[in-house]
Amino acid sequence: MDAFYASVEQRDNPDLKGKPVAVGGSKERGVVAAASYEARKYGVRSAMPSVTAFKKCPHIIFVPPRFEVYKEVSKQIREVFSEYTNLIEPLALDEAYLDVTENKKNMEYAMDIAKEIKEKIKQRTKLTASAGISYNKFLAKIASDYNKPDGFYVITPKMAEKFIEQLKIEKFFGVGKVTAQKMHKRGIFTGADLKTKSLDELNRWFGKSGKYYFNVVRGVDNRSVNPNRIRKSLGAERTYSIDITNKIGLIENLNGIVEVLIKRMEKSDSSGKTLTIKAKYANFKQITRSKTQNDPNNTKGDYTYKQ
Repeated sequence: MDAFYASVEQRDNPDLKGKPVAVGGSKERGVVAAASYEARKYGVRSAMPSVTAFKKCPHIIFVPPRFEVYKEVSKQIREVFSEYTNLIEPLALDEAYLDVTENKKNMEYAMDIAKEIKEKIKQRTKLTASAGISYNKFLAKIASDYNKPDGFYVITPKMAEKFIEQLKIEKFFGVGKVTAQKMHKRGIFTGADLKTKSLDELNRWFGKSGKYYFNVVRGVDNRSVNPNRIRKSLGAERTYSIDITNKIGLIENLNGIVEVLIKRMEKSDSSGKTLTIKAKYANFKQITRSKTQNDPNNTKGDYTYKQ
């Protein structure tokens, strides 16, 4: 979906149409959960500190998130998908992989299915979606981002080699900002550069991700669309309007987050062995600390901070 949360807010509030909108945060504190395309023109992006977003776009409008509404719209979109296939792998509320090799309507071409899905989503939700069509997940994902908003892009097997070679390394799914910087230091700026590196080199530089980079730059991605993908993590976090500067206040607020986390774990019948704490300072520097137990954590006592 295109700028999903922000687009829903603009749809439901005509006063926001055509204006730079950020869902989440405020001009004083917080993080942008989603930015409208009008806000993106100023360099505002999701996961950006709200203060930074306000500096880039002083007339930006901050809107509190309405996750129940987003979930309901997501359900409508999922219903459209299910008219064509049961092989649906959600990545988030606004994104999913579909395998339409065999589909319920016996349509021959995936691009025709994608066009119909885009049209139905627009009819039923008044929102636009972008579709990427290809023969594997890696290329379909890249294609879906290629002509946003309201995008539609096909990468055929014949196109793949040339397309990947000219692709900037930052556009590779799975290559984040830090990894891109590491690649630049190795002289890797495009797919063509990456392709010159051996599997041994990539394994040495990037660990277990090395094989993935080696394969996808050659157009190889054999991951199947998995409708039963198991969620690997569950969390809770809060941004405070005032800095917490003492230990007692920190512990109280941390235990409040634990309450939220435990409720989410109970609702999803989840447990985990690794507990991670993330802290962000007033200057937006962020640190994380993790601890892994031999047995799963699934009770409040496992998480509550004890002095």
